[in-house]
Amino acid sequence: MKYFTIKSNSLLIAALAFSILSCAQNSTVKAQPVFKDGEAQIVEAFSNPDNWLRHDLWVETEFDTDGDGDLDRMHVSVTRPNQTETVGLQLPVIYVTSPYFAGVAGDVPGIMWDVKRELGGKSKERTHPEVQRRGKRPIISNSHLRKWVPRGYIVVHSSSPGTGLSDGAPTVGGPNESLAPKAVIEWLCGRAKGYTERNGDEEVKAYWSTGKVGMTGTSYNGTLPLAAATTGVEGLEVIIPIAPNTSYYHYYRSNGLVRSPGGYLGEDIDVLYDFIHSGDESKREYNNKTVRDTEMMNGMDRQTGDYNEFWEGRDYLNQMDNMKAALLMSHGFNDWNVMPEHSYRIYKAAKEKGLPHQIYYHQNGHGGPPPTSMMNKWFTKYLHGIDNGVDKEENKAYIVREYDDRQQPTAYLDYPNPAAKEVTFNLTPGGNGIGGLTLNSTASTSETLVDNVSISGKELAKQSSSKNRLMYATPILKEDLHISGVPKVSITLSCNQPAANLSVWLVSLPWDDNAKKITDNIITRGWADPKNYKSLTNEEDLVPGKSYTVNFELQPDDQIIKAGQQIGLMIFSSDQDFTIHPKAGTELTIELDKTTLTLPIVGGKDAFNKVTN
Repeated sequence: MKYFTIKSNSLLIAALAFSILSCAQNSTVKAQPVFKDGEAQIVEAFSNPDNWLRHDLWVETEFDTDGDGDLDRMHVSVTRPNQTETVGLQLPVIYVTSPYFAGVAGDVPGIMWDVKRELGGKSKERTHPEVQRRGKRPIISNSHLRKWVPRGYIVVHSSSPGTGLSDGAPTVGGPNESLAPKAVIEWLCGRAKGYTERNGDEEVKAYWSTGKVGMTGTSYNGTLPLAAATTGVEGLEVIIPIAPNTSYYHYYRSNGLVRSPGGYLGEDIDVLYDFIHSGDESKREYNNKTVRDTEMMNGMDRQTGDYNEFWEGRDYLNQMDNMKAALLMSHGFNDWNVMPEHSYRIYKAAKEKGLPHQIYYHQNGHGGPPPTSMMNKWFTKYLHGIDNGVDKEENKAYIVREYDDRQQPTAYLDYPNPAAKEVTFNLTPGGNGIGGLTLNSTASTSETLVDNVSISGKELAKQSSSKNRLMYATPILKEDLHISGVPKVSITLSCNQPAANLSVWLVSLPWDDNAKKITDNIITRGWADPKNYKSLTNEEDLVPGKSYTVNFELQPDDQIIKAGQQIGLMIFSSDQDFTIHPKAGTELTIELDKTTLTLPIVGGKDAFNKVTN
């Protein structure tokens, strides 16, 4: 593997001579990308890492976010076949950018916000860790190299603003996180300046690039392709985001409620800032004061959880007007970290805009790319220009069924399944045990639960009776039932306190402690703040004894509920794994005749009647 940093003409000539000699010895000068069945094939001449050229540079952006008076520059590394040097071969680029490449904060005690507090109250101050930077030259990351370089692509990596050897400040969804990859793409297309050194003036050109760029990545690394695409930058042809966070409000809040991402109780946007801030140590004091301690602290609002201008500016759904890139989206239906609504809302908007689109869902948790063949076809079409028909496919959704291999998804016309129809269920009494879900109207009655966050949602779902939750279930299914889409609830309640958490789980009963898959127990979930029953931007204290109707969506799902099971709607208050932990004792009274569950069932009401009668 050949490493070189372009610093002078003499070094460049030496590198070129060495590369030419190597190419001649390996008889690789005529290598070209090869395609079969609409996919780029592995080319032997591109496959030896010892023959790849690797170098780094800094791309100048249009912003200064670290306050030093100079435009921020992003650290970029390039890995390309040596034929791009020896015979002038130009290739398209697969580009991956991340705030994680140079290291993150460790598991420091006190880094998370303390969730043991009353609703609306303030948390204790938390610990601010310092990240030990691991910025490297010329290699930022080795991800995606072995998959794509042998198939005739150049792979480019960059560190996000304020991380690694990149200038700037991390903003966790701020404008610079969209403009930074935009600048790198502009450089790859010959429209922005790149330099050999962070503070130098010797330019570097991307003469080996065709000007066709695709982006991919997982989680935060999957968010940034979308961020770049919302700028409408020319040259970004296709993005494949995997489990992307498309809205920081939806990541850290839910329908007005302060809610943690699964597995990270007490995390908030400023915690993530501290976690990724691996940039120049001399700039951290300014960045902390400007971004974390001012903009974030003034905008994040952990007291009310309301939607505001701060969160609006960190929601990529609001920024899609200029997006032109084709979209292949990927997500897991049981991702309780970055929940599946993140992908669905962007996929839906891309479809409405008329952009080329397709979505891949699996039944597991966080992460999980589409099959390589699927990604290959999208990159081949939009980066190499091979007319493989991927944009004309009738099936827009590929969903891995519950017990299938992730590489073998089932094709559907779209998501949600076009055959799914909304079916609304009413509640019948008995919820402290197990009440009923029925298609018939119900009499006026109410039932009460008592909040106790010390009891987990799992334990509540398992109990045959409990005063701490209400459970309502369908009859036992005689055949499998397919749900596809976004379930909804409308809950009319009163409370004996001015504030309360509201949590809803849709579960498959009976609960199986030996289940091999999470889908055997959890169907989907949702959370809301009753104080925001009118609006996400303005809450009001609950008046004890007064009724309020709260309408909200649960997380999108596509699941086949097995025969012999019941679909259970569990309503409770504080969720041990996701919400603030107030003291026990708050009472919620649910008016059953004014509370409904709406399920998107493939085949609609007729299908439900068939499997229950």
